[in-house]
Amino acid sequence: MARRYDCGDATDRKTGLREAASAVRRGELVVLPTDTVYGIGADAFNAEAVGDLLEAKGRGRNMPTPVLVGSPNTLHGLVTDFSEMAWELVDAFWPGALTLVARHQPSLTWDLGETRGTVAVRMPLHPVAIELLTDFGPMAVSSANLTGHPSPQDCDAAQDMLGDSVSVYLDGGPTPAAVPSSIVDVTGKVPVLLRAGALTAEQLREVVPDLEVAN
Repeated sequence: MARRYDCGDATDRKTGLREAASAVRRGELVVLPTDTVYGIGADAFNAEAVGDLLEAKGRGRNMPTPVLVGSPNTLHGLVTDFSEMAWELVDAFWPGALTLVARHQPSLTWDLGETRGTVAVRMPLHPVAIELLTDFGPMAVSSANLTGHPSPQDCDAAQDMLGDSVSVYLDGGPTPAAVPSSIVDVTGKVPVLLRAGALTAEQLREVVPDLEVAN
């Protein structure tokens, strides 16, 4: 039976965050608010849990799960060949609605789907998400919707779709916007905008003028 906690209440929030972290450590799924939409999360290093996440969404391994972190410093243990321009993007837009696709450390034993040696990573600008990620560590997080359905902007919508496949729901109220994060590939010499979302190419070029836009 899924448990739900109102993060607008200080006591409920504290209990909910503790229960969510415990659930993720057990290999279970949780729903959490972010600065874009609600996400469904699992332990990034638990392949079975990530598989359960994809199954709950009805999503294939050909659409790997992004990873959310609670601090830019976490990147040092996750990615390699991270360019100076990539760090400039982190400094300018994290926490926020910018997802970076980078090469992950070859020593990492995780299975996020068919990533071809890369990981899509982001630090969300939401206090509940950051607190959970700081407590637990990196989590595999995807939008908390069934594939093909709209991404949820509130906890009710997420719970209506995902039900008891999720152990803990953290209700942080409505999210600020339904606009997804922008995705920039930083695996090459020049950053490439793969998806324009909350951040436009013009905004990104104020930090990295050489940014290219994928066709």
